[in-house]
Amino acid sequence: MTTGFSGNAQAMSLVAFSTVAAITLLLCVMTGPDGDDLDEFYTGYGSLSPMRNGLAIAGDYISAASVLGTGGVIALCGYDGIALALSTALSLMLLMFLLAEPLRNAGRFTMGDALARRMPGRGIRITACVVTIAALMPLMLVQLAGTGQLLAFILGFSGDALKTGCIIGLGALMISYAAIGGMKGTALIQILKIVMLLGSGAVVALLVLRRFDWDPGALFNAAAAQSGVGSAFLHSGVEFAGSSNPRLDMITSEMTVVLGGACLPHVTMRMYTARSARQVRRSMSWAVSSVVLFVLIMTVVGFGATALIGRAVIAQADPQGNTAYLLGSRAAFGTDVSASETFLFTTVTTAIFLTLLASVAGMILACANSLAHDVFATRVQEMSERREMTLARVSALAVGIPAILLATMVQHRSLQPLVTLSFCLGASAIAPALVYSLFWRRYTRTGLLCTLIGGTLAVLLVMPGTNLVSGSPVSAFPDADFNWFPFTTTGLLTIPLGFAFGWLGTVASGRRASEEQRRQYEAVEGWILAGAVRRGG
Repeated sequence: MTTGFSGNAQAMSLVAFSTVAAITLLLCVMTGPDGDDLDEFYTGYGSLSPMRNGLAIAGDYISAASVLGTGGVIALCGYDGIALALSTALSLMLLMFLLAEPLRNAGRFTMGDALARRMPGRGIRITACVVTIAALMPLMLVQLAGTGQLLAFILGFSGDALKTGCIIGLGALMISYAAIGGMKGTALIQILKIVMLLGSGAVVALLVLRRFDWDPGALFNAAAAQSGVGSAFLHSGVEFAGSSNPRLDMITSEMTVVLGGACLPHVTMRMYTARSARQVRRSMSWAVSSVVLFVLIMTVVGFGATALIGRAVIAQADPQGNTAYLLGSRAAFGTDVSASETFLFTTVTTAIFLTLLASVAGMILACANSLAHDVFATRVQEMSERREMTLARVSALAVGIPAILLATMVQHRSLQPLVTLSFCLGASAIAPALVYSLFWRRYTRTGLLCTLIGGTLAVLLVMPGTNLVSGSPVSAFPDADFNWFPFTTTGLLTIPLGFAFGWLGTVASGRRASEEQRRQYEAVEGWILAGAVRRGG
């Protein structure tokens, strides 16, 4: 495997990876909960300042799939990649302006808390837990499977046994982060990750611009010239050129990212760590600013990779372009790499490595919290805090071990369908459930269950028929063709269905149930929407 990375850079990267793994685990041990206080484990007592909480939110939101995948789409598809990156920023802005404060006011620890506030019951909580795991497990598999591929690419080894060993070893480390550190420990890792990622990325972006005399126009024109598609690289349509309806496919994909990205449970759980509505607003301001900066950096580095080494080289290294960010960072230094530039490149690779660790740790924590709090704790009338915390830590193992095993099985397949599956579930099941629960007075228990279950089943049924699963050389099953829904995402069909299921379920509940829900909602409307009261439990 030829990466263009020197042996010195590979050795420094290996040392840096080992050091970061040891330091972050130590930080989790030092900052983890001392006693058996659920508030400390689940929310860190809301002790993070708005800036630190905002950076932690951005760290949870910007996963390794975002860094590597979005960078790849920008490098390979140009304009379409920028549109995708902007959609991720818009998604977080939508969360900031529409859902962040009501979520913080309605919930306590998990998404199940927010949904069950109006409609208490174990059925609601169990369904919320199942949807949480269903939405986050695919993303966890992508991050874990990508761990072996990334380390193989950076360090220059190609053995499958070594890749599998990396997945198992790092997966165990990620489980430890979640089980030992809790919310506060994982937040610290997310903050460290986002600072390293944005700091190193900003320096690389400046180096890329310097190569083009600080002229973004010259950068874009050079990227178009090296793209193999000419000026089409700077216009929409490259990514979806093989679709039966490129424009509709692009709009649907962006809508899925906008609605689904910020509603995923590992992101929304950070809303509960703010002590007040004012703090959640300030935290989201920091988070959105960080994500916008990330989009700018990815745009420059992605176009720089295409302009400096060519689209064909990027596609040859990885058909999905997942190595474009690293290749662009390496190319920004030129042919003669100094010791300081080698150190900078090591910082970039370490930031990507830390992104992988932090992303999965946050997702495991969200799933483990939901299992412990929404499923197991509700079986016992009065469960002690010590026992629930023990259950949360055991749940991290229960979630993490299957994720590691599944990741070793899918590491050689195209992982893009799994990323898309998570976003589709967020947009088609979780987003309608949150919007209806927080804002619709007549929304009933039946309507909520129909939204969560119906939206999830619709995505799972439609997803196998999309372009990403079969019917193309870059699909998960390139030799098969059962593509009956010729779009990249399921959003065109399943997002309307998710909202329709909630409406139909509410209508089917009858007028009496709707009126009862309206009265219950009006009793708590003030504290859900304005934070007039913050209730525990």
